Amino acid sequence: MINSGIYNNVNVLDKAADASWTRNQVISNNIANVDTPNYKRKDVAFQTYLQAEMEGADTTNLQDRVRDVDLDALNATSYTDMADLSYREDGNNVDIDTENVELASNQLMYQALINSISNEFDMIKAAMQ
Repeated sequence: MINSGIYNNVNVLDKAADASWTRNQVISNNIANVDTPNYKRKDVAFQTYLQAEMEGADTTNLQDRVRDVDLDALNATSYTDMADLSYREDGNNVDIDTENVELASNQLMYQALINSISNEFDMIKAAMQ
């Protein structure tokens, strides 16, 4: 995390990329445990925290909203998804097809976030030249 006003976008994108990386690990763990009896699917919450931070701002200006985001409140949280639900008799609730779709989607999100961070640094570099 960089403590300067010009890096607000980068800091938020960095937090989002960290959350996406964590979600990738959680989804991979779900896939690895697809045949483990009584294993319950896990997921990562981040977008709701980011959305709450962005909606809590007193302005409609996106840059001001990003500036006012409390970075300490933006932490990915792992949770057990649908703990009372089971698709199979062995108590496992992991659906391999859903996990594969979620993994592919999350990988695209991660790549988009990394590209956005790179673009932010390119803009800062261009402004400094």
